[in-house]
Amino acid sequence: MNRTLILLIAVAVLGGGAYFLTTQQQEGPVTSVVGADRDFAVDRDLVHKIFIADRRDNRTLLERNSDGETWTFDGKYVARPDAVEILLETIDKIRMRFKPTEAAVPHMRATLATQGLKVELYGKDDELLKVYYIGGATNDERGTYIILEGEEQPYVAEVPNWEGNLRFRYNLRGDDWRDRTVLKAKADEIAAVSIEYPKQQNSSFRLDLQGETKVGPYYPLTPKVQGPVSAGRVDAFIHNCEALTAASFLNFRQDYDQIIAQVPFAVISIEKKDGSIQSLRLWPEHPEAELDPKTGINTAATEVYKYYALTEGGDLMEMYNEMIKKVLWSYEFFYQ
Repeated sequence: MNRTLILLIAVAVLGGGAYFLTTQQQEGPVTSVVGADRDFAVDRDLVHKIFIADRRDNRTLLERNSDGETWTFDGKYVARPDAVEILLETIDKIRMRFKPTEAAVPHMRATLATQGLKVELYGKDDELLKVYYIGGATNDERGTYIILEGEEQPYVAEVPNWEGNLRFRYNLRGDDWRDRTVLKAKADEIAAVSIEYPKQQNSSFRLDLQGETKVGPYYPLTPKVQGPVSAGRVDAFIHNCEALTAASFLNFRQDYDQIIAQVPFAVISIEKKDGSIQSLRLWPEHPEAELDPKTGINTAATEVYKYYALTEGGDLMEMYNEMIKKVLWSYEFFYQ
């Protein structure tokens, strides 16, 4: 048997072995031969419920709604689309970065046992798909400790093309999971909009879109503006009302009651054609006085950058002026 023939036989044997291993990975359940204890990813489309808990009894329950796209947090709140999207991306793409050295394993196990987040993933029919624990990050913050439930070997995990601690994608708490949209209605769903400025009554108005478009004063004693209503301005305003989003929740502020007890700067109400009403109350969040470096005198800023916003559900939120100012119009602005 010459040397060429021997090489051909060796290549055939190696190729057959590679084919066998590849086939084993693609067909049927993954076995210990190919690393069942390092198979973390779950197809995002198969996940319909996510339960996350830490060692301090903080719990998160996210459930996919019947439309297949939106999610509910804690059984009653609309979940933040961006936060859920980041989590689903992680669940779908998480993989082993490397297997740690034996010397590193005891520390990783201890960290996962005391600080790990338990992640349970369920399918459409409430079947359990996967359970694993997410721990802390490696020293270089490029990988995250992870271990499957029931396994002994921890690993360092990653998401391809992203560097950082994956724990933060799972570890939001309470209101951080909630959708921050405060007013939401499609333009063709809106029947009327009113904005009341209690301290600037002449600027208050009501816009009625049922039948002929009408814009009138909110308060009966306010003089009516004479002239034609600008259809273009009405259209622009209505589209501005379609979605207003806050920056954060402030429900646990100690001065919650004091804030909402004040006379609001503005009260926005959107009436939909189905009869439902959404409302929002606003108070300017006055910035603290700033020291003028030239005079050494503390001067109060005159421009408002943020507002406190109270939803009809009782949530106190913070909104940036850049978002809310697009609907804070005055009565006369609708006229040509």
